[in-house]
Amino acid sequence: MSSALLIIDVQQALCSGQYQCFDIHRVIDTINQLSTRARNCRVPVVLIQHEEKDSPLAHGAEGWQLAEGLLTEAQDLRVRKTAPDSFYQPDLGNLLPGEDFERLIICGLQTDYCVNATVRKAHHLGYDVVLVADAHSTVDNGNMSAEDIIAEHNKDLAHLTGATGRIDVKPAADIVF
Repeated sequence: MSSALLIIDVQQALCSGQYQCFDIHRVIDTINQLSTRARNCRVPVVLIQHEEKDSPLAHGAEGWQLAEGLLTEAQDLRVRKTAPDSFYQPDLGNLLPGEDFERLIICGLQTDYCVNATVRKAHHLGYDVVLVADAHSTVDNGNMSAEDIIAEHNKDLAHLTGATGRIDVKPAADIVF
């Protein structure tokens, strides 16, 4: 089965300072281990960056840059987006069908926004999806802690099935490329 690894919004503004996501250093380490394994198996790695005008995520701003410590390679594919759903603009949607991927392995930030929206859209589009249970994060939202938000999404998204695809939630160590 052809796969791609999507790394969503692991950007400076979400990895340090007031918007720093929960347990971010461990999450980045887990993503780095996963992306290294993916590259060694010739699985494409797609780095997705969110951008918003007049914010720390403005294109080109320091906060928009990929997080310090996130391992990248020249052959990694890059996608810019302006909506939580990574498929909303044509870059990702055009990239993936051309490569004929069947399975998308998804990790990154933030669990309850861009990760959730992208997982659900990928499933809706017919991809088999693996959400990396220990490689996504978010911030407390005032009602729930980041830990609880992550656990809730892992539980709610696990094993959703549709006519053409399914969602599995697995720790990084259990993912086989």
